Amino acid sequence: MPSENLAITWRRLPERYRLIGNSCENCKTNYFPNRKLCPKCRRKGKLMQKQFSGKGTVYSFTEVATGPAGFELESPYVLAIVELEEGPKITAQVVGISGKEVKIGDSVELLFRKIMEDSPEGLIHYGYKFRLVRKN
Repeated sequence: MPSENLAITWRRLPERYRLIGNSCENCKTNYFPNRKLCPKCRRKGKLMQKQFSGKGTVYSFTEVATGPAGFELESPYVLAIVELEEGPKITAQVVGISGKEVKIGDSVELLFRKIMEDSPEGLIHYGYKFRLVRKN
């Protein structure tokens, strides 16, 4: 499996580790990952860094039966589009469940987990995943 450039890995740490995106002060639209220019306002927009809560709902999902190279041992797993409370939609794994246990509209919350490793001596990549919020 090809490894990710070390410089890119370090640049993406705020996104992956703390769910940092940005928000346009002009139109109040939130973006994840970061944007350099607001697609709605263009040059009139002023983007500021924003910390997202990590809470959201399942917008769509699928159960991956056969994972791609590097993820074969995790199969089967649930991959979802999560709509964050603040608006952006992101793709992430939902852990600890099967496709039969999740439905559209379920509440989820952010977890920090290992994503992959380049090799036994290489980089270990961490990032965000989600889990279902169980109602008591």
